[in-house]
Amino acid sequence: MAAFIIVVLATYHRLLHRSAKGRNLCQAIASPRSTEPTQMIEGRWWQWQIITAAGEFSSSETVQMKRMIALGFEGSANKIGVGVVTLDGTILSNPRHTYITPPGQGFLPRETAHHHLQHVLPLIKEALETAQITLKDVNCLCYTKGPGMGAPLQVSAVVVRVLSQLWKIPIVGVNHCVAHIEMGRIVTGADDPVVLYVSGGNTQVIAYSEGRYRIFGETIDIAIGNCLDRFARVLMLSNDPSPGYNIEQV
Repeated sequence: MAAFIIVVLATYHRLLHRSAKGRNLCQAIASPRSTEPTQMIEGRWWQWQIITAAGEFSSSETVQMKRMIALGFEGSANKIGVGVVTLDGTILSNPRHTYITPPGQGFLPRETAHHHLQHVLPLIKEALETAQITLKDVNCLCYTKGPGMGAPLQVSAVVVRVLSQLWKIPIVGVNHCVAHIEMGRIVTGADDPVVLYVSGGNTQVIAYSEGRYRIFGETIDIAIGNCLDRFARVLMLSNDPSPGYNIEQV
């Protein structure tokens, strides 16, 4: 149930505004709900959070902000994905590869991490080529920092750190759950939704309150995604392309 490009659709959250011009610009375009830059809490209004790591923006530079590019990595479970997205949410590329296990079997952290290591570099190359950019065009590197499976998560974290050191590009860690929600907000255009968050490890009712997303209710037994995965294993259904898909076909 891994998300493919959620990590890049929430790329610019938690970036601080380091210059007076950056702060003034941010105040001008921020949501009416948040009048001060410091009130832009993690997980909200990511599309208005502007990278100012390079210093001050001139008026001419602000025109090109929508072209600011993030390269993101999602590897929290059995799928490794590399995506390229612009500040306004335009997806330039989204290649991914899934670790498929035999029917009746789940995926273990060690083997899943090995799969990610084998495929992450070709995916980076494919993502950049499809987006028709180079690493020199990338303004920000982002990755799923959790929650997820520890070993697979480490693959993305290490790759991002290496690229950051080589190319001097800033890094943003993205919360997996918040990215799911923000992707939904972008797709639907919803401003302040109450979210039914259903994924592999979560079945929760979530809403934004007092500066952060909060859980207002959740299952007390098993998440729906986990339930479907286990059900498919009992029936010995194929994991290709996913257990849930093959349950639907039955």
